[in-house]
Amino acid sequence: MNPGQKMFYNFFMERVKEDKKDEAKALLEESFARQDAGTFDKAYFQEMMPKYFAVIKPDAIEELKQAMEHFASSL
Repeated sequence: MNPGQKMFYNFFMERVKEDKKDEAKALLEESFARQDAGTFDKAYFQEMMPKYFAVIKPDAIEELKQAMEHFASSL
């Protein structure tokens, strides 16, 4: 995990519903592996967005949405 991934991992996991921690970790690991392999693209990102939001606490959705939009602009 590179420093940027670690920073996002910590940010994301702090906002995950308690009963969804394992699912969230698996989502992030898959995404980071795709980033490392060069196969993380805008289509994959859009496909994964609903899965990310499904594991997040409701009060953190807007904050995560802003972070994701910022990241998406660099794809």
